[in-house]
Amino acid sequence: MREINTSDITQTIKKLCISANCQLPDDIKSALNSAVNNEESEIGKNVLNTIISNYQIAEEENVAICQDTGMVVVFCEVGQDVHFTGGSLEEAINKGAREAYKEGYYRNSIVNDPLIRNNTGDNTPVIIYYDIVHGDKVKITIVPKGFGSENASAVKMLKPSDGIEGIIRFVVGTVENAGANPCPPIIVGVGIGGTIEKSAMLAKKALMRSVDSESEQEHIAKIEKVLLELINGLGIGPQGLGGRVTALKVNIETYPTHIAGLPVAVNIGCHVNRHATIEL
Repeated sequence: MREINTSDITQTIKKLCISANCQLPDDIKSALNSAVNNEESEIGKNVLNTIISNYQIAEEENVAICQDTGMVVVFCEVGQDVHFTGGSLEEAINKGAREAYKEGYYRNSIVNDPLIRNNTGDNTPVIIYYDIVHGDKVKITIVPKGFGSENASAVKMLKPSDGIEGIIRFVVGTVENAGANPCPPIIVGVGIGGTIEKSAMLAKKALMRSVDSESEQEHIAKIEKVLLELINGLGIGPQGLGGRVTALKVNIETYPTHIAGLPVAVNIGCHVNRHATIEL
């Protein structure tokens, strides 16, 4: 049994929050640079070059890439041979986020009740998901999720008879309805299967998959390519000002489901699509 003190978790969460808010993942950087060459609109090219300059300044000066520093979502893969010492794991995670947002002067965006809406003042509580896995390692991924893109997301309980065509209509329609709101070029995460909440989780996890990757399932990889082509044919373009590059990638994750259902969720990530991962 391996022991990990929760103080180490706090420091890890703090480090990840700062890293994710200030440094764009390498795959997103590469995709944005490539997008400049693929964009046909001169306005679109200018927008993309501005986005690139923005992330370069953020990294060089260690400041937030975007003013919306998001609601912190934490994915913890915990080895079943790990024992945490020194206090509550949940409290340690929230403390790390709290310290990061104070030290980085990031915007506090969390309200303590969805209706009363008093700001908590420290961007906590965070949202935490745990997966118990084999081994004695802990893998932590931080996703500071901005709500311009989160608000553009959607879930729908399709019927099995809707099939692939129904999935494509729903995903493309969701992106079209979102328009400029999620700050394109976007990454589109799609979850198919499970139950209503499982499909939404799959969609969010799809956003963390590299934009250089494709589904290991051949039929799903084909749908990813079809969706990307259709979405980029909408003409929304960078920041909604028109052009070819509306999305950088469509990633799909699937899970077994009930014979009577076809849950589909779309979780949209803006062009920064922030996330950072560490394994302890």
